Amino acid sequence: NTMRKFLQMLIPVFVIAIGACATASQPKPRVFFVEPQDNATVGQDVKVVMGIEGMEIKLAGDMTPDTGHHHLIVDAPMIAEGEIVPVDKPEQYKHFGKGQTDAAIRLAPGRHTLTLQLADGAHRSLGERMRKTITVTAQ
Repeated sequence: NTMRKFLQMLIPVFVIAIGACATASQPKPRVFFVEPQDNATVGQDVKVVMGIEGMEIKLAGDMTPDTGHHHLIVDAPMIAEGEIVPVDKPEQYKHFGKGQTDAAIRLAPGRHTLTLQLADGAHRSLGERMRKTITVTAQ
């Protein structure tokens, strides 16, 4: 009977410890380029593969917490956290509101800055914490 009470007291401790371990193993939310790599030399037709950890991709319009969709910013200014990613400049601000994680883009010859920006269901930028910028040279 004493052993049973002792074990019952330990159960909450184990539950808390297991929860802490699970939380500690969660990756820090981030976006990244699977391809191309930073400082890569690419052709004018470029396959872009967008990665994400610690959050989920959802369709535009879905406001589920800890989710969003990708935007690709090509040679254009960053979007501050909470600001809407522009829709009137599709060559510079590419929206992937259908949940796409890859795209084919065309770049003029020369050096280009590509920025992956996650935004929420309302196209509001999640800012620097969910942004990654690389540079490529198109030939």
